[in-house]
Order: sequence, then structure tokens, then C-alpha cells
Amino acid sequence: MTAAMTTTVPVAAELPFFVYGTLLPGEPNHDLFLRGRTAGERSAVLPRALLYEGPGYPYAIEGHGRVHGTLLVAAPGVYGELLGLLDHLEEFLGPGHPRNLYERVVREVELPAPGAAEAGTAGESVRAWVYLAATAVTRSLRTGGVLIPEGRWTTGRIPGGS
Repeated sequence: MTAAMTTTVPVAAELPFFVYGTLLPGEPNHDLFLRGRTAGERSAVLPRALLYEGPGYPYAIEGHGRVHGTLLVAAPGVYGELLGLLDHLEEFLGPGHPRNLYERVVREVELPAPGAAEAGTAGESVRAWVYLAATAVTRSLRTGGVLIPEGRWTTGRIPGGS
């Protein structure tokens, strides 16, 4: 498998979404933003990424690690609504906008092979929208952020703890 490149694609591409923080099942924003708006949710892994603590939510950035999360497929007829809600939540104003908190990019996401989720064995790979920390946030995280070594975020974790 070749290294996946981060790319931007037209909004018309109805790709699934990879989430790794407050939008995960059981987390506070899941019901608020996703209830009734998804047709499917499946465990997934974002390769070549690192996860950092944020102020009540995490940030993923490019790096030599793996971020665990969920792949979401929009329910029929609500893709545009869901995309707008997530862009607003993630403070994404447009590609490269200086006030972005996150950038919405296309990345290859790995879906565990059936029965191999615990082993971390990759099954298929799919393209998905991912919200990665914007450039200024990434710079700050690399110099003084708190890395989440296992790449799994939960609201119950102690900031800076393991």
C-alpha cells in the first residue's frame, strides 16, 4: 500500500466522515449532531496521524502513529446538512482559511478486517473526510501539545494522563 496523500476534493464528493473525538458514539456531540443523520457507523483507524489533547476535544495531525475512531456514512438526503453542521462544529471556514480551527481533508482510513478489530489488522481502505488541526494549531501542538500515545480519545480521560 502506498502512503496516502492528504488532498482536498470538491464538496460534491459525498464521502463518509472519520470522527475521533466528541462525535464518537457515546460522546457528547454524537447524539446532538449525528442522531438520525447517519446510515452507518463502523470502527476505523486513521493511519499516519497523531492525536493530541485539546480544550475538551482532541486534535489529529499528520504524524507517525494511528488514530482510532469511527467511520460515518450520511443517511440518504442529509449529506449537505451533515457536512454543514460538521464544518460549523469544527470551525472549518474553507480550505486554508486563516481562522480555521480544523482543515477538512480527504484521507485513506482503514477498516479492520472482520474479526480482526482487536488485533488491529487492516481490512479495506476507504477515502473519507477527516478534520485535522489547522496549520497554526498543528504548529502549537508539535511544540507544546500533550500527545495521546495510544491514539484513542475519551472524555473521561485525565488531561495529560494515560
